[in-house]
Amino acid sequence: MRDPDEIYTLTADAAGVPEGLHLVAGLTGFADAGGAVSQFTEYLLATLEHEVIAEFDADLLLDYRARRPIIYFDQDHLTDYQPPRLRLYLARDEIGQPFLLLAGFEPDFRWEQFTAAVLELVGRFTVSSTTWVHAIPMPVPHTRPIGVTVSGNRTDLIESMSVWRPHTQVAANALHLVEFRLQEIGAWTIGYVLLIPHYLADTEYPSAALSALESTSASTGLIFPTDRLREKNREFIGRIDEQVGENPELAKLVGTLEERYDAYMEGNTLRSPLTDEDGELPSADEIAAELEKFLATRRGRDDGQQP
Repeated sequence: MRDPDEIYTLTADAAGVPEGLHLVAGLTGFADAGGAVSQFTEYLLATLEHEVIAEFDADLLLDYRARRPIIYFDQDHLTDYQPPRLRLYLARDEIGQPFLLLAGFEPDFRWEQFTAAVLELVGRFTVSSTTWVHAIPMPVPHTRPIGVTVSGNRTDLIESMSVWRPHTQVAANALHLVEFRLQEIGAWTIGYVLLIPHYLADTEYPSAALSALESTSASTGLIFPTDRLREKNREFIGRIDEQVGENPELAKLVGTLEERYDAYMEGNTLRSPLTDEDGELPSADEIAAELEKFLATRRGRDDGQQP
């Protein structure tokens, strides 16, 4: 395997990183339901003190044609180019506790080399634990707390937090491989899969970011400012509840999800909160189509058109 050092560069600030910090990670590019990971990492970088301690080489890791970067065009000339970033930061939580944050794009190439580089950094800084988050769409209602599936080797967190423990094959995230390799060497690692209402999967759902923050706090003891995000979430939920309340079909679909969720959480013999005894389930397309139809009707009314 190629040398892990060739895909990242340490900055001068790396020399001042204390040993034994928690590593928190979230990479964007795959299955980011509700914008959970992008909101989570952007919120941390926007609200916490931080400095870059390592930068990965996008030219080696990223397929630019699959995820094209943004360039700005101003009338007749180009004004700015925003290259994709994958960086390791030293950050400090709300009360000044330092931790490491790996954030940016998920690599398209060289997963084994990338994983070896992360493990090298874990060893270099004597990382105490690695926590990472991602999110998938599930047929669960927005009126109930976001559930999580927990993986890794922290059995205390798995027992206390993991609401769904399937036996299944899944399309991997690069951080799945990192978690797998960390487990192989006996390092502490925790993965959180946030279970996001599938009809909100294509939105920026603030509750998803809150769940990522709260889950990360549970495994690291870090404390994050959440007031601004909670206010944003109250406004978002208010708009969704208004739309559901004014659309009987959508309200019926959400009510069905609530019944199944509650039955599962009460210890019902259903194998998961996703289906009833007959295996019937409102599909993501059904709920999304109903919501889209309702929003189109609302837009027509706002524009003075007849529905």
